[in-house]
Amino acid sequence: MYWVNGHQQDALALSDRGLQFGDGCFTTARVVNGEIDLLPWHLERMQQAAQRLLLPTVDWRALECEMQHAAEAISLGVIKAILTRGSGGRGYSPHGCGQPTRIVSRSIYPAHYLPWRDQGITLELSPVRLARNPQLAGLKHLNRLEQVLIRAHLDRGAAQEALVLDTSGILVECCAANLFWRKGMRVFTPNLDQAGVAGVMRRRLIELLAESEYSLHEVSEPLETLASADEVLVCNALMPLLPVNAAQAWHYRSRQLYDFLRPYCE
Repeated sequence: MYWVNGHQQDALALSDRGLQFGDGCFTTARVVNGEIDLLPWHLERMQQAAQRLLLPTVDWRALECEMQHAAEAISLGVIKAILTRGSGGRGYSPHGCGQPTRIVSRSIYPAHYLPWRDQGITLELSPVRLARNPQLAGLKHLNRLEQVLIRAHLDRGAAQEALVLDTSGILVECCAANLFWRKGMRVFTPNLDQAGVAGVMRRRLIELLAESEYSLHEVSEPLETLASADEVLVCNALMPLLPVNAAQAWHYRSRQLYDFLRPYCE
């Protein structure tokens, strides 16, 4: 089910720049018993993206109300909110785009995440690498062709998620999740100042770890850093947290960090 600027419909103007150029941003949130998990953080990330993308004035109160309305009476589901620059001229210039387009959709929860929380998942290295672009790094913008290609390659194998490097060979994230790994009491996650998406669940884990006995480090490391890890985890707003059994040829048996974090992410 879809709403466009508050009206239930499934049509969009062909001149909309989200379609023409991927000109906009989005967020995807989990709904539990009619409540959108971490809604303030989802809105905040959209506001930060809109500011960096120089989108015109957005009616944030309307978007929040539309998301909440779409989430009503859902016991477990997914809400996705998209902002585009709206409709404008033929070329790249945003001149004349004064009214952003708000799109909200509702869908069922991905059922496979539930058994994966107990069973764990496998990661394999993607042949697709992320371009380094500090101006867009961290944002969940609408240009997702890299992730589409990563997912297309992943679908050909048996792994559930991908390990993704940037064009300099630095470990960044998964296809649709952020990455954490533990070595003793030290926990690591990739620095996202050149590529990748700064997810809201990543933010949640960083805050939890800051108040724990673990020390957190944001790093720029090659894939091989996972060879000496005691434990690997992936997270996103829907999962929200999954243990990793194997990544490439490396296997992990410990769930120490996962067991610590899971009660805060249910």
